[in-house]
Amino acid sequence: MMGKAIVAEAMARQAVSFVLGAATALTLVMLVQYRAPAEGLSSAWTHGQISRSRSSDEQYHRHNETARTVHQAPSVSGDDHDLHQADTILKGVEEAEEFRGLAVAVSRAAMDDRTVIITCVNQAWVAPGSLLDLFLESFRIGDGTARLLPHVLVVTMDPAAHARCLAVHRHCYQHTIPGINLDFFGPEEWLDLVWSKLKLQRRILELGYGFLFTDVDVMWLRDPFKHVTAYADMTISSDNYFGDPDYIDNLPNTGFFHMKPNRRTIAMTKLWHESRSSYPGLNEQPVFNVIKTRLVAELGVRLRYLDPVHMGGFCSYGKDLGKIVTMHANCCVGLSKKMRDLRGVLDDWRNYTMLPSWEKHRAEWTVPGACIK
Repeated sequence: MMGKAIVAEAMARQAVSFVLGAATALTLVMLVQYRAPAEGLSSAWTHGQISRSRSSDEQYHRHNETARTVHQAPSVSGDDHDLHQADTILKGVEEAEEFRGLAVAVSRAAMDDRTVIITCVNQAWVAPGSLLDLFLESFRIGDGTARLLPHVLVVTMDPAAHARCLAVHRHCYQHTIPGINLDFFGPEEWLDLVWSKLKLQRRILELGYGFLFTDVDVMWLRDPFKHVTAYADMTISSDNYFGDPDYIDNLPNTGFFHMKPNRRTIAMTKLWHESRSSYPGLNEQPVFNVIKTRLVAELGVRLRYLDPVHMGGFCSYGKDLGKIVTMHANCCVGLSKKMRDLRGVLDDWRNYTMLPSWEKHRAEWTVPGACIK
């Protein structure tokens, strides 16, 4: 009897333990089901659905990383950092269509110090044997300029120019200008095209990059960055130079200039572009010449001119091939005339580089006879 009682008691304890365990498990299941909606889960989701959710979340984060890479303003010097960062994010939304892809194109071409070389071309200037070919050739045969070629961003103004650019150069960006019909291209459309370059240049500054803008009819024979000072916000070539790089009344040529990214240059390019309406029918160069004193006085822009002994042009150039850095086909109207005389510039340079060192001082430029008579 005693044995039966012990067995019965043990079985009762096991039954109670089983019931308590089952009740606990049932309670936990009910709690989980109750809490599931609050955690954003559903008992009806399958493993595949959860996997798709995780994949979407990863794509979202990758998209955000890409957006930060493209649209976040790079750091700039001094107290301008916060201004550039905030302004760039806003502008990236406002002007995404007009400048779509520009941030990526600039970042790929830029040097380590966030400087990019820019030139602009249309269909006529990129035809085989035309200005773009001479421009690129000058980098290849210049003294220390071949290493700069990977940092040249060619901005194309029409689809045909873009296709040709992609065939001959690594970095090309097609600039779509709202409101311009390239099938009906008249004087007003040409002015819109010219002034659009200034908006693009300002956008590059807003992205936190400096640039050296060069017309495509400028031959690069040596490295011009050696003549750009850290002091100046804008360093610009001159058609009429009076011997002092800080003399405000030197005559500027906007076909070759360097700009640093800061508040002054951004405000300057904005005011410059807005001044177009005050001088109808004029392109950006004469307007800049008129307002340059105001830019310096009101905005504190530090402007400095380049000596034509180094940055020459057909308007004014140094005689010493040992000092020349660039040669611009300015003071010349007509594509065929520019082409003829620029070929002469490259021929003179090749002849100069082939001379022995003791004969180089005798080398002279051939007078640009097609452009200047």
